[in-house]
Amino acid sequence: MSNGTDPTPHSGHEHIHRFLILGKEKLFFYHLALYKETSGHNYQAVFTFDIQDDGGLHKMYLADLEKNKDRRVFYSLRCPHHFELPELQDGKEFRVHLERVVVKDNGDRDFQQMTTTETQVKCRPADVLSFRKLGGLDYPDHLTYLVFGEGNEIHIAHQLAQRPNWDEVVTVAASPAIDATTLKKVPTLVFSSIEDPKGVVQESPLKKDQTYQGKISANGQTVEIVVGRQGWWNHTSLNNT
Repeated sequence: MSNGTDPTPHSGHEHIHRFLILGKEKLFFYHLALYKETSGHNYQAVFTFDIQDDGGLHKMYLADLEKNKDRRVFYSLRCPHHFELPELQDGKEFRVHLERVVVKDNGDRDFQQMTTTETQVKCRPADVLSFRKLGGLDYPDHLTYLVFGEGNEIHIAHQLAQRPNWDEVVTVAASPAIDATTLKKVPTLVFSSIEDPKGVVQESPLKKDQTYQGKISANGQTVEIVVGRQGWWNHTSLNNT
């Protein structure tokens, strides 16, 4: 894949997948979805992968993230080889490139390949933390996110209900702490003070550095979250027919 603006998160007719990189210490990976059923990307899924190198890709990502910490930049693993996403549920090895995704002032995204050689990645069934084919969900009454992570690094992903919608992942600080067993279930976090827009929005309803109160579905725990770095945003190609 050459550098340059890519109008969709997934180019070509083959099922070439991208996985958003989240976190610094423990890396989590979020599949970049499309609602279009024939795209092969109509899945919302969260993973932990075993990147089978000497830690070089992790170090390259962290160094670039630090360099660009004040810019609107995302990072992903791109697998340039066709496979069907549900294969990951049974365990699979595949090869990836590290990408930097730069958001331009007009909102276009520039997908920039950072690695020159492919890195082997292993996904075990236990690495599939959450996996759902899109469709069949009504818009919720209130703003709803999936919550996952480890320790102090908590991530929330906007739960995809139906088209039109928006795809977003944000790293947050949560208080009180959410226990590891709950996080592994990737439950929903509902912000009852914010009505769901029931459609697409142009910017996140959650504002950086602001504090919001939400309730975790798995155990009824109420938590306060402080919004941190936005790790992904898409409200255009997600909805393409």
